[in-house]
Amino acid sequence: MNDDPQWLAIARPLIGLHEIAGAEHSPEILAMWRAIKRSGIQSDEVPWCAAFVGACLERAGIRSSRFESAASYLTWGVRLDGPAHGCIVVFSRDGGGHVGFVVGRDKGGKLLVLSGNQGDQVSIKAFPVDRVTGYRWPVDVPINSQPLLIGAAATSYSEA
Repeated sequence: MNDDPQWLAIARPLIGLHEIAGAEHSPEILAMWRAIKRSGIQSDEVPWCAAFVGACLERAGIRSSRFESAASYLTWGVRLDGPAHGCIVVFSRDGGGHVGFVVGRDKGGKLLVLSGNQGDQVSIKAFPVDRVTGYRWPVDVPINSQPLLIGAAATSYSEA
């Protein structure tokens, strides 16, 4: 999309990237850990949604939280009162959190989110808004006022 923020334009071509089962690990996922200065993590089995978000931001020239926790984005950047196209969204989940980029809404009002570690891969999944713990935007970047597009995606049930 032409109106995608730069970090989202970097994220979209990664859709379909997935973990490698067993002892081998995805070189691209390991590169995400290095991009957020966490090169000590040498596995694609470690929850990597924050590494995905952080790597996309870093590759766009924006300093990420540089932490492996989804919750680290709750204090990063500027707080938004609601979703904006391309914003970072943080969710609660059993056993932790999840983080990704808002790319739209489905007809039922769920957020469409592009992120990593959604079913062990980069994908767009639908999330209920009652799981949202925060919306964030990079400091010193004009907020995207483009309305959220209506689309469709399967609901996410596995982000770990």
